[in-house]
Amino acid sequence: MSSVAALVATAAYVAAAAWPARRHGDDAPASDDHAPDTAWWCMAAGWVAQAVVLLLDAIDWSAVPMQARFGFAPALSVALWFVLAVYAIERLQLQSHVVRRSLAALAAGSVMLAWAFPGQSHPSLAHGLAPLHWLLGLASYGLFGAALLHAVFLRLAERRMRHARLAGQMPRTGIPLLRLESLTLRFVTAGFVMLTLTLVLGALFAQPWRWDHKTLLSVLAWGVFAILLAGRHWLGWRGRTAIGWLYAGSALLLLAYVGSRFVLEVLLHRAPHAAT
Repeated sequence: MSSVAALVATAAYVAAAAWPARRHGDDAPASDDHAPDTAWWCMAAGWVAQAVVLLLDAIDWSAVPMQARFGFAPALSVALWFVLAVYAIERLQLQSHVVRRSLAALAAGSVMLAWAFPGQSHPSLAHGLAPLHWLLGLASYGLFGAALLHAVFLRLAERRMRHARLAGQMPRTGIPLLRLESLTLRFVTAGFVMLTLTLVLGALFAQPWRWDHKTLLSVLAWGVFAILLAGRHWLGWRGRTAIGWLYAGSALLLLAYVGSRFVLEVLLHRAPHAAT
């Protein structure tokens, strides 16, 4: 059942990525996405099928008793699934076939990657905080992914305005730039809160506390996001400065869990610690 849903999700995302944009008039900018409803329905079908895959693969149904199963590839898949949910809302205000195709292609790749590397079972889930720790960690991944999506929207909108002004045309911005910037920082703030709770819960149930690569990179990412929010609040950081710190923190966070799990599961073929 999981394999069928994965194939359906991948096929739907590939169709959405390959579907051409429809332009209204010869003077329509190349970045405008006037894709037919078919492309949108393909994205929606892939999103639903991907949710089915995630639900079926999150638990090792063959184990007695049932065990949670997770890894680096499902973590990427969950993050992209969350980002697509945000995109479904924002696409009505700021549309770009480049973003649509890129997200669909990334989502298709994440589904197939999660199918090929479903992760490993975690038999030791006796501590009641462990599932909440994982859920908060996934939420932080998704929220920072949404922040990155809005940062891309912001750069596209800025580029569109710049090209329109150079051509002597009226810029078409979709969502106002200040609104996009505000949304980006809101997602960063929400992700920072989720990451903070994740680290606190991890410290509470981890026995003993270990300063491994995952923990160190997670704390460094937390520090980068803290500096970003502080710089935004007290120094008024905006534009490329703020986005640069967002990229840096997101890269560290990606390496913290996905990178460390990839090394353990794929390169070293070792089972990670059950509580991580």
